[in-house]
Amino acid sequence: MTATATQTASVFRLNNGDTFPHLSADLVGGGTLNLPADLAGSWGVVLFYRGNWCPFCRTQLSDFQKSLEQFAGINTKVVALSVDSQSEAQETVSKHGLTFPVAYGIDAQATAASVGNYVSDGSDGKPPYSHATGFVLSPDGKVAVALYSSSAIGRLNAADTLGLIKYIQSQT
Repeated sequence: MTATATQTASVFRLNNGDTFPHLSADLVGGGTLNLPADLAGSWGVVLFYRGNWCPFCRTQLSDFQKSLEQFAGINTKVVALSVDSQSEAQETVSKHGLTFPVAYGIDAQATAASVGNYVSDGSDGKPPYSHATGFVLSPDGKVAVALYSSSAIGRLNAADTLGLIKYIQSQT
């Protein structure tokens, strides 16, 4: 893949059936998010979002918040991560009433090396950030679905994700 002026791509992608790599990040409100361990025994939705400044990301996070009770009903936890500072992530959580774990301060390049997401190169005037990337993890920490976006759109939404998890659960 050739990198454009506004993004760089890692050399690999996680595929269905791959074990999700270990990632740790600080959480808004305190504590640490440890993936995939914190999702063990339940289905998981892992949302990497571009940042508080991104209207598409804010819409996605709000969408998952509105469906959080439905996710809980099918034994599914939702988490989100970004390069945002603690104050920016706190603003996102407060403004949108997010009650699922939101991690901040991830290193975009290090994350790309472990999960394969696209990363901006900073040419848009912002520090490097991870483009929207979403994963559905099975209870054993394996990737059930990986969705990589190279720009503002093309991301998991709550309704499709709920439907997919319900379908997979019905097949087992």
